[in-house]
Amino acid sequence: MFVTFEGIEGSGKSSVLARVADALSGRGFSVTLTREPGGSRLGQQLRNILLDMASRDLTGQSELFLYLADRAQHVQEVVKPALDAGHIVLSDRFADSTVVYQGYGRGLDPRLLNSFNEIAVAGCWPDLTLLFDLPAEQGLKRALTRNMRSGTCVTEGRFEAESLQFHARVREGYLTWAALHRDRYRVVDASQPLENVIAAAQAILDQELEKRGKKPGAAGRTVQ
Repeated sequence: MFVTFEGIEGSGKSSVLARVADALSGRGFSVTLTREPGGSRLGQQLRNILLDMASRDLTGQSELFLYLADRAQHVQEVVKPALDAGHIVLSDRFADSTVVYQGYGRGLDPRLLNSFNEIAVAGCWPDLTLLFDLPAEQGLKRALTRNMRSGTCVTEGRFEAESLQFHARVREGYLTWAALHRDRYRVVDASQPLENVIAAAQAILDQELEKRGKKPGAAGRTVQ
């Protein structure tokens, strides 16, 4: 099963993903934990470019194709092999981030972006997407505070430096895209305390696993 975690900056999705992965592997599921950008060796190099403040002169089009290159490599090197091995793959961001950030955020055509994604993912679409939703003001404040504490304001702060209006467009884009893909999207209120958000996400995953008849196997966890 392939599960993606999406949300605006500061939504807490990365923290939730890590806790959910621990819980699943603790119950005997084989879990591969990965992310975009940066899930592959090439992707880590692209991540350094995409998130660094030194790249603030990237055009929307250049940004788009770097993300697509990261995704194509990620799918072939990490996601597909893990799924073929029977793992539950949990990815911190995936194709929907491109539609929302470069589409609704940057103003490129979301439908065109989705057609580009079709090439990059090569048929490997998520089975389930969890959207962690909260007001843009709250998320941006959290993200800026996190970067200050971790000392990553320069190396990973390019999107946090965008205007509040940009982040508001991204949030609305996510909600719009989720409404268009109700079959795989589940929206979680990320303005709650972290433990509540984790519990909500875990309940959704447990329900999906039960529906698919997924049973724990040999314990294992792979982090890309």
